[in-house]
Amino acid sequence: MATRVQVVRPRGDGDLRITFVLPAVDMSGGIRVVAIYAEKLKRRGHDVLIVSVPRRPPRLRRRIKSLLMGRGWPSARDPKPSHLDGVDVEHRVIERWRPITDKDVPDADATIATWWETAEWVSALSPGKGAKVHFIQGYEVFPGQPADRVKAVWGLPMHRITISKWLVALAQNTYSDTRTSLVPNSVDTGQFFATPRTKHAVPTVGLMYSSQSIKGLDVSLRAIELVKKTIPCLRLVSFGLEKPDGPVPLPSDAFYVQCPPQDSIRDLYAQCDVWLCGSRTEGFHLPPLEAMACRCPVVSTRVGGPLDIVEDAHNGFLVNIEDHEALADRLLRVLHLPDPEWRAMSDAAYATATRYTWDDATALFEQALFTAVKRTSRGDFQTACTAGSSPL
Repeated sequence: MATRVQVVRPRGDGDLRITFVLPAVDMSGGIRVVAIYAEKLKRRGHDVLIVSVPRRPPRLRRRIKSLLMGRGWPSARDPKPSHLDGVDVEHRVIERWRPITDKDVPDADATIATWWETAEWVSALSPGKGAKVHFIQGYEVFPGQPADRVKAVWGLPMHRITISKWLVALAQNTYSDTRTSLVPNSVDTGQFFATPRTKHAVPTVGLMYSSQSIKGLDVSLRAIELVKKTIPCLRLVSFGLEKPDGPVPLPSDAFYVQCPPQDSIRDLYAQCDVWLCGSRTEGFHLPPLEAMACRCPVVSTRVGGPLDIVEDAHNGFLVNIEDHEALADRLLRVLHLPDPEWRAMSDAAYATATRYTWDDATALFEQALFTAVKRTSRGDFQTACTAGSSPL
């Protein structure tokens, strides 16, 4: 985690015209981070626009299944909640899912891709759209994604901004990019906070529910099973976007909230004595940091943000990916701490979460955009594609 920073704009630099290019928007953490930066950059005087595509049309089989189950005929235009709802930044959604081209975005000083597909689109825009920037929030070689194309965007002539040290190392060591800007995520301490506290009378572990394999729910639940052999009364608290009855269901005695209101999530974190993350990969992963802001120590696999913010035996513990036995061991270590020692770890978690703000992060993001503009004006990048063409 970066420490508090103060960034002063270089003399002669003015406000920027900035366009964020997004895929279909939703309640994911990546969209939330973009919404935060867009709004804060606007407040710093920049002219900010968000352009996104609607969701892909559902396949015919899915539409028929929905109709047969009495849910109606689904449409990509059906409104869905997203973290852009209520954000004080103009958001344009183009008429249908397709690559975004020059006609969809205004001339700008910087146009920012936020997903591997959008990086393909942004790289093909004409020079009038400004510096081409790729804001990378994860290594998007996920199941169902075309790995060759995902990897290829790391070679496009764009300035990269990313959120974790491991992604900076990946850019340098795998893709020979030594100029990637590191801008770690922060946490909204106006939303996520808790007063100093002690452990709960019933030992409680919290975790995010997600059926995505990369989130490692199966690993986390195996760890929970082991912990219950020592602490049979263990309470499990969880929340997520899905019903908890997917391929890896939650235990029947778990307390689960689906799609909790944003202002109630801190109460779920504050119910926990330790927050568990068993992910197989993450770009950053905000919940552990949010839990820390609510004075909850974290036990996590060595992924994303936890690698940068969790210090063993100080504010939590890190273990190797897939190692459910080590996760269980560290959970027990936290849960068995005497109250004064647990309180010290809880306070350390809170101190970690509050030492670096979203304003600090926005200052770094702004500095990275000025760097991208200067690199483009110097001709550091070669033209990726013919202006206005698409690599698709």
